[in-house]
Amino acid sequence: MEQRKRLWFAAVKPPMYTVALIPVLVGSALAFSMSGHFTASHFWKVIFASINIIAWLNVSNDVFDHDKDTDKGKAESVVNLTGSRTKCFVASLVFFVIGVGMFFQLTSAAADDRIVKLLSTAIAMGYIYQGPPFRLSYKGLGEPLCFVAFGPLSTTAFYLAQYYCSVGRLAAVTPAVGFAAVAVGITTAIILFCSHFHQIEGDRAAGKISPLVRLGPTQGLQVLRAACFSVYGLAALGIGLGALPPTCVLVLLSLPMLKVFLKFAQETHLVPAQVWPLKRYAIKWHTLFGLTLALGLAAPNWLGLSL
Repeated sequence: MEQRKRLWFAAVKPPMYTVALIPVLVGSALAFSMSGHFTASHFWKVIFASINIIAWLNVSNDVFDHDKDTDKGKAESVVNLTGSRTKCFVASLVFFVIGVGMFFQLTSAAADDRIVKLLSTAIAMGYIYQGPPFRLSYKGLGEPLCFVAFGPLSTTAFYLAQYYCSVGRLAAVTPAVGFAAVAVGITTAIILFCSHFHQIEGDRAAGKISPLVRLGPTQGLQVLRAACFSVYGLAALGIGLGALPPTCVLVLLSLPMLKVFLKFAQETHLVPAQVWPLKRYAIKWHTLFGLTLALGLAAPNWLGLSL
C-alpha cells in the first residue's frame, strides 16, 4: 500500500504544478509593477485553469508514451497504475476542456486579442511536444518548446490579462516583460532537461533523441550549470539597463538553493539510479527563483518606492 502511494505521488507529480504557478505569478507581478493594481479573483482563476492544463499535459504524455511502448518499465505511469489507457485519455480530455474553457472565458472579456493568440500557441506547443503525429520531444525539441511556451508566450499572456483585468486598458510589452518571461522560460526548461539524466539509455533505446542523449551526462552537466547561471546574468543585465527594478536583486536569495541543486547534480549525474531526484531540486530552485523575481518586480509599487 505504501509503495503504491509513492507510485501515485510520482505519477501525479504534485511538485510539477509550480510550473503552472510561476508564469502566472511573474506575469501578475509585472502587471502590478506597471499599474499598481492587482485583481486577486482573476489571479486564482487563472491558476486553476493553468493547473488543469498541466494535468492534461501530464496524463496525455503518459498516454502517448504508452502508445509508443516507452513506458513499459515505468511503474509510476498513470496508464500502468490504472491499467486503462482509455480512462486516462478521457481524463486528460476533461482536464483540457476545463483548462482551455476557463482560459478563454477569462480572456474573452478583454479587448486584447494578443492574449488568446499567445495562450493558443502555448497550448498547441504543449500538444506537439509529445502528441502524434508530431512527437517533437523525440527529436530533442522538448526544451525549446518548453522555454517558449512557459516563458515568452504564457508569462506575457498572463501579464497582459492581469493588466487589462485590473485597469481596463491594453498593456505595452516592455523590456521588463521580455527579461522576466525569458528567465521563467529558461528555469522551466531546466526542469525538463533534468528529467532526462536518469533515463538516457531508455530514451536512446526508444529512439528519443533528448538533449542528454546527444550530449551525454558530463556535457549535460556543463550545459545545466551554464543555463542556471544565465538567468542571474539576465537579471543583472535587466537591472543594469534599467528595464528591471533594482529590487530584482532579490533573485540572489535563490542562490543557496542553486548551490544545493548543482552539488547534487555534480555528485550523481553519472549514476542513473541516484540522479533521478534531480528534477525535484530543479523544481525547488525554479520555484524560489520565480518567487523572488515576482517579489522583486512587485516591491517598488508594493512598498511605495520611487526607483
